[in-house]
Amino acid sequence: MTSNSTIFAGSKLNSMPKIGPIELPDFPLLLAPMEDVSDPPFRAVCKQYGADLMYTEFISSEGLIRDAAKSVQKLDIFEYERPIGIQLFGSDIESMRRSSEIATSASPDLIDINYGCPVKQVACKGAGAALLQDIPKMVQMTQAVIDATHLPVTVKTRLGWDDSTKNVQEVAERLQDIGIQALTIHGRTRVQMYKGDADWTLIGRIKENSRINIPIFGNGDIDSPQKALEYKNRYGVDGVMIGRASIGYPWFFNEVKYFVKTGMMLPPPDIHQRVEVCLQHLEFSLRWKGPVLGLIEMRRHYTNYFKHIPDFKPFRMKLVTSDSSDEVIATLYEIKQQFALVEA
Repeated sequence: MTSNSTIFAGSKLNSMPKIGPIELPDFPLLLAPMEDVSDPPFRAVCKQYGADLMYTEFISSEGLIRDAAKSVQKLDIFEYERPIGIQLFGSDIESMRRSSEIATSASPDLIDINYGCPVKQVACKGAGAALLQDIPKMVQMTQAVIDATHLPVTVKTRLGWDDSTKNVQEVAERLQDIGIQALTIHGRTRVQMYKGDADWTLIGRIKENSRINIPIFGNGDIDSPQKALEYKNRYGVDGVMIGRASIGYPWFFNEVKYFVKTGMMLPPPDIHQRVEVCLQHLEFSLRWKGPVLGLIEMRRHYTNYFKHIPDFKPFRMKLVTSDSSDEVIATLYEIKQQFALVEA
């Protein structure tokens, strides 16, 4: 394993990354656009604890141009989230162009195109990672989006469709040439889905490519501050995108920042902090989604908020089965009271 002090061979010196007019800090941390996860309540707590650039959940271009309620709601953004991008996906070039115009009217800071989603419902309809099998169409679609907005356009993609078609280096050059302002690369192919280890080797090669001058962000398996620093040094990326490690654990962003700066770990959040942030998340979810859906959609987060707490199962069952927000809030305060005594 390469040590933390080793720089990827031939990599370029990093400067403060910019996406069009958007100035980012040195080695920014991006919150990944995750379906049914990275909604405004989740983004709020991630922003509070160190996310530098965030994205909406990915939005169907077809749903947006047909005014589908679920797609339109995903356009909701708030001033304190900035900078924030709206991420779009689709298989039809004209639909992507029109949806870009609609997304622009919501006043995000950038438009991001999803060429990386591997799930069957998306890829098998010719969207997401499916475009990696048709680079000319990918280029045409990206050009249509760029032409439809005055905002910076960025792209998130994968290494390729499968091991025999890892074409992301060509993708990077061709999309930069037509005007994208940044590229995020997940270190797996579509066929891999989320299995196996992410391979960042090609990400590093793109970063060291003398033709590439846009920010390159790496994504995949950043599950510890140590790994974030190691990959920063090994592959020379301008920043990293964080997904699963932040679910129920928004403190992860500040932990990474502190470790990159000092080489030391911040102490983990205590039970008081866990409960208070979970309550903030819940209250925002109830306000934004309403008392029924807001309560239901919080259930996926509780396990992660209270991971590694011993004998937690009875409390988790109460949290994920209750139909009353008052009962859930009471349970959270009960958790704080009981486990605070354990920590003491």
